[in-house]
Amino acid sequence: MERKHTQPKARRPSQLRLTDEAVQLPPRLIHLQHLPWLDCYDQQLRTENKSENTRKSYLNGLRALVETPLSGENILSESELESMDVATLAQRLEPLSGRIDRWTHSMSDLSPSTYNARLAAARHMIKWLGHRWPDHLVRARTGRKLPRTLSRRELTSVIEAANTSENAIATVVVTVLLDTGMRVSELCNLNLSDIEIEGLHAKVLGGKGDKDRIVLFTERTKNCIDAYLPIRTSRLRDETEPFLLNQAGRRLQPRGVQRLMDQLAVEADLPKGKLTPHVLRHNFATGLLERGADLVTIQRLLGHTSIATTRVYLDISDQTLREVYHRAQSMRQTMDEEQASQNEELVEQAGGTHTFGVDVSRI
Repeated sequence: MERKHTQPKARRPSQLRLTDEAVQLPPRLIHLQHLPWLDCYDQQLRTENKSENTRKSYLNGLRALVETPLSGENILSESELESMDVATLAQRLEPLSGRIDRWTHSMSDLSPSTYNARLAAARHMIKWLGHRWPDHLVRARTGRKLPRTLSRRELTSVIEAANTSENAIATVVVTVLLDTGMRVSELCNLNLSDIEIEGLHAKVLGGKGDKDRIVLFTERTKNCIDAYLPIRTSRLRDETEPFLLNQAGRRLQPRGVQRLMDQLAVEADLPKGKLTPHVLRHNFATGLLERGADLVTIQRLLGHTSIATTRVYLDISDQTLREVYHRAQSMRQTMDEEQASQNEELVEQAGGTHTFGVDVSRI
């Protein structure tokens, strides 16, 4: 009896990827296949205009993914990690190998926001390598958080603390943050040449997403800048461009600004961690909204790419809501008392409760 020759059963693409065959890189990465992945991927992030903070966050989180060992593998050394080329990385991060799953399981103790940030970085690099992101790996659910802001009383205390602080730059830092809504990185990267003092505006160059924009300020900020400039001149050393200089004559860094915020929080009797540069940015935005500014204007002033990010300010916190309510009720009570007083005057002038046939006691 003649034996039938059966053809091997066709395998799915996912099964083919689990063979010992080398993973095929997309054409755009062929010329990079033997180069170190860290340099190549960092350059890719720069090409996409990712901010310095985003690049650092991506690369730090992804190192842990690349280092994650499978069963039977040795732990990578630092030199092996940094010298690994793009082709080896693509093979190592084959989605069906289980490495990504093991890495995500190791992050179970992280907060949802941190987990999602690292997952976004991994998804970005996996797609850059030409792989398909596993459908079962999804973002963790997070509750919607309202922007943290200071109450009017707290904000007044912070401003008073800045004005009386021994730190010579406290007033100008707080005033500029509250008046422009700049991010702390944008404030620290600001050069004196970027500020048009008489024009009451400043150019933010290379903001988040490497985007440029104009921020506006008031006469109050102009006066603070004018008062700060002699202090800046006394601190000048080698660096002459930065607007804000620390006591050593170097460009003020975000950490230095946060240390200042911590000092002011103590002087203003605020809980630890409640005062940050970003909280002042939130106060800037909510203040504009309360004074009738539209979302598109606020979006442009804050430098948001999407108006969805700005829309979160529509959700006023309970504390602010109570303040607005009580302020409105207080104004109403004052108006009622003034109206009653006017009615009494009319009655006295008329000498009775009726004038020209009108019962003024019911006005």
